Amino acid sequence: MFFCGFRIRRTKENGVSWLRRRSNTANSASPASSAFLTPMNRIPFDEVRETLAGVLLKLGFAPDCAQTCARLFAETTRDGVYTHGINRFPRFVATIRNGCVDPAGEAVATARCGALERWDGHKGPGNLNALAAMERAIALAREHGIGCVAMGNTNHWMRAGTYGWQAAEAGMIGICWTNTMPNLPAWGGAERAIGNNPLVIAVPRSSGPVVLDMAMSQFSYGTLESYRKRGEQLPVDGGFDTEGNLTRDPAAIEKSWRPLPIGYWKGSGLSVLLDMVAAMMALGRATHQIAPDAEREAGVSQMFFALNPGAFGDPSQAEKIADGVVASLHNSQPATPNRKVRYPGEQTLRIRGENLALGLPVEPAVWAEILAM
Repeated sequence: MFFCGFRIRRTKENGVSWLRRRSNTANSASPASSAFLTPMNRIPFDEVRETLAGVLLKLGFAPDCAQTCARLFAETTRDGVYTHGINRFPRFVATIRNGCVDPAGEAVATARCGALERWDGHKGPGNLNALAAMERAIALAREHGIGCVAMGNTNHWMRAGTYGWQAAEAGMIGICWTNTMPNLPAWGGAERAIGNNPLVIAVPRSSGPVVLDMAMSQFSYGTLESYRKRGEQLPVDGGFDTEGNLTRDPAAIEKSWRPLPIGYWKGSGLSVLLDMVAAMMALGRATHQIAPDAEREAGVSQMFFALNPGAFGDPSQAEKIADGVVASLHNSQPATPNRKVRYPGEQTLRIRGENLALGLPVEPAVWAEILAM
């Protein structure tokens, strides 16, 4: 399997599962690195979900909300997005305890205009609010061919791709994004002023949805943390150090708070426009109005679109086009011999199956922290 761009081999020593990583250079500029070991528990999906739900019940969640929220965290780890799944849960609990997230907060519509709605998230759990918003966008798309929900006063939605998969699995093209606290420098700036605003575009296909889930920086903060903990340099320049020099050192980038925007000035510009559109349509907070603290990042603004490929009739013609694009990628010559070119999200279903079969990989220290909650 693959984890943060690394090929993983499973081993077991003294009853403990380990993930052994080697760099995988297919579709990447990353050089090969030496192998090393990270201890991981393998815990059944249902056990993870029930454990997390139990914690949320203690924190004031309604039973059905606790189950859904816990399921979303477990599914994120199941699909291999480890930085925003179970590993993120303790930080989520911290935002509940400090009052940024209201367990009883529920997103509701405050204005409607045909296929367009504006919602207030009432400081509720970000992943539950986002799930409800995309579900409503899907319902609007079934009625109008397109649906859009703009939501303000909500919280971190955890894995962005969750809502793209949600739309694609409902047969819809999904587009969504969120603004964030200021954690990137605008191009030409020396301090964090714009958000690492995740953007998701998802296309339904019977043989596997195509799901792009991307941040506005070359490497997300979660990826920087992963490289730092492994004691490795980034494969390409990922940001600036405190002296303003481009660097591959993840710790230096974390210290400076100056990751490199994707496409340099293009990523910076895209971040600004995503922020503007979400805040304007939701009448919510823009990035510069959000607290620059990961445990107090609250009141963000988000956009959710669903497009119905079947609105004009048989959706199979649209799917044939998507299949043709995928086939053209698979048939293109790879940069590394014997490695096919992949489409966004292609590995997810395979990783999902493996983690369901073997159990979800969880760091022992994180799991011990959750059990003590």
